[in-house]
Amino acid sequence: MHDIRQIRENPEAFDAGLKRRSVEPQAQAILALDEQRRAVATRAQEGQSRRNEASKAIGKAMGQGDTATADALKAEVAQLKETLPALEAEEKELTVKLNDVLAGLPNIPVDDVPEGEDENDNVEVAKWGTPGDYAFSPKEHADIGPALGLDFETGAKISGARFTFLKGQMARLHRALAQFMLDTQTATNGFMECNVPLLVKDEAVYGTGQLPKFAEDLFQTTDGRWMIPTAEVSLTNYVQNEIVDNAALPLRMTALTPCFRSEAGAAGRDTRGFIRQHQFEKVELVTVCRPEESEAEHEKMVAAAESILQALELPYRKVLLCTGDMGATARKTFDLEVWLPGQQAYREISSISNCGPFQARRMNARYKPEGSKKTEFLHTLNGSGLAVGRTLVAVLENYQQEDGSVLVPEALKPWMGGLEKLVPQG
Repeated sequence: MHDIRQIRENPEAFDAGLKRRSVEPQAQAILALDEQRRAVATRAQEGQSRRNEASKAIGKAMGQGDTATADALKAEVAQLKETLPALEAEEKELTVKLNDVLAGLPNIPVDDVPEGEDENDNVEVAKWGTPGDYAFSPKEHADIGPALGLDFETGAKISGARFTFLKGQMARLHRALAQFMLDTQTATNGFMECNVPLLVKDEAVYGTGQLPKFAEDLFQTTDGRWMIPTAEVSLTNYVQNEIVDNAALPLRMTALTPCFRSEAGAAGRDTRGFIRQHQFEKVELVTVCRPEESEAEHEKMVAAAESILQALELPYRKVLLCTGDMGATARKTFDLEVWLPGQQAYREISSISNCGPFQARRMNARYKPEGSKKTEFLHTLNGSGLAVGRTLVAVLENYQQEDGSVLVPEALKPWMGGLEKLVPQG
């Protein structure tokens, strides 16, 4: 959500920021609506003040025996009783309309975010690791996986497209990856482990920005709750409508959860394999902090996600997203893209975003700076640390052997019960 006061103070800067997002100028229309709302609010306040004054004056006039003045004042009060509710209703309607407009607009990118239209305009910041040199032609995970327990057919039979059934050693590898990530993010990287609700109310998905604009990408239950598309929703809303103790900041939280996405906005993409599923698991990282800390916390979160890839010895690159490829709530985003030898391409495995006060304003999440009597909005950040399914894909492809087996990464062996490799099952 945007701050209407900032738009009033500098409408040109607001429109310039939206232009970088390929959004038409909005400041003039927003300020006209704001002016209309404020005018109605002023009339309502003046009317209420006059009603209070007239009510007091009635008693005084009657005490003086001035019945004519008292009757006139009574008539005025009666008239105000009829008109004030209409003004209050109009003000409320205009406030809702203004908030709806503001809620539908994306966050403003920070200055160092590169201009661009899509992923082709993202900027590579760094690379880590060297893609393996294979004595054979490496296969894609969708070709390796079925013999190892990645059962696409059963998943589709039970639930339809974009669902997968994991069996035996493949299920063990998936569980090991998830536990390894969660243990690393808590014990090594200092994030507090949380176990969070998977079903949330409208206010929660509104707070993190999925509603109202991206409802089609979510699943909703029969009682009106939403299935979380990521633990970001539950973790970030921990501070919804709270004034967080300054001493508790920064809050660094993590959770391993199933995630549910209808993928309505990604129809036709990655339909083959395990990369884009309606249901998947992810270790999410969320940080809530003071404004002056958010840039450093962003770097810390990126490093936390990178630590998983480095421990698993998976080659990857770090990319700064351009204005046209960032999520709507982000003001700056780094993607980590892991190397997939079967595809001969780097593919996204983590996206880590700094949202500034954008989500906090929607959630009314604040803190009181030391020595200040006034509250300020917090900054929120989120990212994957990592997506479990996509990491499994990366392990299958990078550790594949010519005979169809897959070696277990050294860092993962303590979580695999001594299993050294996955072997094709007869």
